[in-house]
Amino acid sequence: MSVDRGSDEPMHRQIYGALRRFILDGQIQQNTLLPSTRSLAEDLKVGRNTVIAAYDQLLAEGFIEARAGSGTWVAPIQQKRPPAALRAGLAAPQKLSRRGQTIVNGPQPPRNAGVINFHPGVPETASFPFTIWSSLLVRNARSRDENLLGYISFAGHPGLRQAIASTISLSRGINCTADQVIIVTGAQAALDLASRVLMDEGDHVWMEEPGYLGAKSAFLASGAQLAPLKVDRLGWHLADPELPPPRLIYVTPSCQWPFGTIMRIEERLQLLDIAERHGAWIVEDDYDGEYRYRGRPVPALRGLDHADRVVYIGSFGKTLIPTLRIGYLIVPRELSVPFDRAVSITGQFAPLILQATVNDFITQGYFATHLKRMRRLYARRQANFVKLCQEHLAEWLTVTENDSGMQLLASFIRPYKDSDVVAAAVKEGLDVQGISINYHSSEPEHGLLLGYAAMDERLILRAVLALRAAFMRLDRQ
Repeated sequence: MSVDRGSDEPMHRQIYGALRRFILDGQIQQNTLLPSTRSLAEDLKVGRNTVIAAYDQLLAEGFIEARAGSGTWVAPIQQKRPPAALRAGLAAPQKLSRRGQTIVNGPQPPRNAGVINFHPGVPETASFPFTIWSSLLVRNARSRDENLLGYISFAGHPGLRQAIASTISLSRGINCTADQVIIVTGAQAALDLASRVLMDEGDHVWMEEPGYLGAKSAFLASGAQLAPLKVDRLGWHLADPELPPPRLIYVTPSCQWPFGTIMRIEERLQLLDIAERHGAWIVEDDYDGEYRYRGRPVPALRGLDHADRVVYIGSFGKTLIPTLRIGYLIVPRELSVPFDRAVSITGQFAPLILQATVNDFITQGYFATHLKRMRRLYARRQANFVKLCQEHLAEWLTVTENDSGMQLLASFIRPYKDSDVVAAAVKEGLDVQGISINYHSSEPEHGLLLGYAAMDERLILRAVLALRAAFMRLDRQ
């Protein structure tokens, strides 16, 4: 045994750790007499107090015992040598539950180590009013308000729940009370919570095809049987005879992922009728419905729901900053208590200080001002992005402007596989996402989903030129 004087770990912890390992793996047997603290200190050339501190910790944990008049001995504990794999430094195989295996093996969007991030759904953060936000956050952090220091409501901060109910009525056409607003740690947590409360293992879930991978993962992890609800640029195939009776239907009607299609009013009414006839729930994921650049905002599906079958999911991840991890559900009145209790069990509630700060940001008018500013900024960036794509990428793909969203769908002119394009783009320093990964069971369409919102004009140009270089690289192969 030796000590490393250059290590950041204190020497008494090194001695303690070494002796503990020797005892656990049987290299030092039980009822073995240990060197005295003075003797071991001389051997290791450390102070005696260092060894005493190590022995004291081992003594407190029951690894050794002091016997009056005879020294310090290894305690008579049951020793068990670790498996050969662990002795060789390898991890022992772990058996996961079926749910654990589903979570690990479920669909996940790829994350490439690109220098330029073309990833969809990423907002601009440089324009966020951090000075105002910091002031509000510090004030709440210094507050001794009992509403911020205890467990007042697992469903969320009362002020923020009311602020969301008031704001959503004006912006998305949803009439609800604060009791119907359930605050959680982001949209993915909302999907997980909805799947736990609304469905049982083996239930049929209509899932948009193509559709959002995060929703697929949440429903599969809860044991759902996914039934592909086919979507194309013309709309949702709600009359598909192959669809089974649903327990739950997942849709993104305001800006379909990944096509960006808006669900027509006749489709919305048809979908609501299907849910009512089958006693099914609809989960409406309004992931970036706040960003509409032309015309009036599209009202949420929830606003047309007179039978109370729609659970609406929203988030502040794209309107404020993603790391806030604050999302929310607006649930039917009869589900308010079940969802409240579910949050108390799953622990998916966001920190109250952050919730209080978001509440202040909304009620003091900063949120509306910031959102208006970002809509103008993203509209300019989208127009510039489309123009640059038409100038530099017209040989390989087509990109057209969309009335909403933070990303655009790029369709290939030639029969490329988007996985090949993604691989070539990575070599040019780009983080891009193909659309084929959003398909679950049917033959996929190939293309790219390009996020432009987080890039200024110079970076957008760099990204477009890098993507052109990727296509040229691919053509040379």
